[in-house]
Amino acid sequence: MTTDHDAARKRALLLDQKDPLAAFRHQFVVADPGMIYLEGNSLGRLPRNVSSRVTRAVETEWGADLIRGWNGGWWDSPTRIGEKIGTLLGAGPGQVVVCDQTSINLFKLASAALDLRPQRPRIVTDTLNFPSDLYILQGLVRLLGNRHEIVRIGSSDGEISPDLAALEAALDESVALVTLSHVTFKSGYLYDMQMITELAHRCGALVLWDLSHSAGAVPIGLDACNADFGIGCTYKYLNGGPGAPAFLYVNRRLHEQAIAPIWGWWGESQPFTFGLDYRPAAGVHRFLTGTAPMLSTSALEAALSPIMEAGMERVREKSTALTQYAIELYDARLAPLGLALGSPRDPNRRGSHVSLRHPEGYRISRALIEEMSVIPDYREPDNIRMGFAPLYVSFLDVWECIDRLQHVITEKRFEKYPVQRLTVT
Repeated sequence: MTTDHDAARKRALLLDQKDPLAAFRHQFVVADPGMIYLEGNSLGRLPRNVSSRVTRAVETEWGADLIRGWNGGWWDSPTRIGEKIGTLLGAGPGQVVVCDQTSINLFKLASAALDLRPQRPRIVTDTLNFPSDLYILQGLVRLLGNRHEIVRIGSSDGEISPDLAALEAALDESVALVTLSHVTFKSGYLYDMQMITELAHRCGALVLWDLSHSAGAVPIGLDACNADFGIGCTYKYLNGGPGAPAFLYVNRRLHEQAIAPIWGWWGESQPFTFGLDYRPAAGVHRFLTGTAPMLSTSALEAALSPIMEAGMERVREKSTALTQYAIELYDARLAPLGLALGSPRDPNRRGSHVSLRHPEGYRISRALIEEMSVIPDYREPDNIRMGFAPLYVSFLDVWECIDRLQHVITEKRFEKYPVQRLTVT
């Protein structure tokens, strides 16, 4: 006789059979088929085509071509790859470049924004923003002589959703910049980019979006929303690899007004004339700084192929289905065990990860990783965070995760682990 447990698992298999993106899983390295990997919102899996691309970059382009590689495609790579990422962000040509790291790009664009609004002393952000973004803002304020005030909007429901009423109330003619994470890193709350951008523009403020947890997971209409600036990393849903170069976006209407704070040779209009006085390049290129790291840049370009082939609309459709399925299983099997949902229920306000909250969240996460071959991550103070990368996470993965998590709780397997945190959680 088929049990309820078997029937539920069979349903997951049927969902996978109907999944139009299921075949994309084969484009990624899955070294351990029994492991459930749910950290695509932290470090995406390795696309299979990356290894051969990096080998060519090392052995042929570096090993044989040597410095000739710069005229063989290296020099143009920040722009060429930026255009590819721009298609995933809803950005027209000439507005996205690949360079530096996310924090550095935030510094550059926040500085440019404040320079464009010199008489406005306030920066508005929220307590749900990624802490590194807040650190960069704090350092920038100090660098500028503490002439600016950072206003942090709180949450309306215990760190799941921002207090939108408080955000709107904070917007007035004293605000120079609004900077937020499009998808928040703990709960996965998804901001209405168009609404927030319009609110900020009504009072004359500029908006800078951190797209790190949305690029490659949800459709982003930077141009359609008339966003001013955007930044993001490429090693999460874009699968660019650990420490892969980041990207930045500058709306073309600001190209001739915005001034980069770091004047590097790649942002100079004619770098090989070697003039002694800086002349900024046209457009977004003036926000380039130093030499592109070509091995990681080459890896990133190859890694973009699967998601560009799949298309963002289909990716978003599956993402929504995966997170909805996880919440459905949570309601049936985990809510009675004391876990709380730490993400929005409304799929229109949710990115591609789901957080479950429990006072013993850290030790539960350790037990999942070390005994159950399920790899989520943990975010203080009590979030077990599961990232559902649509190109390689299956519905069966989701079902297995919830099933194994139930065993960890009911069998109290987490109790054997110390409360002391490992360096990386």
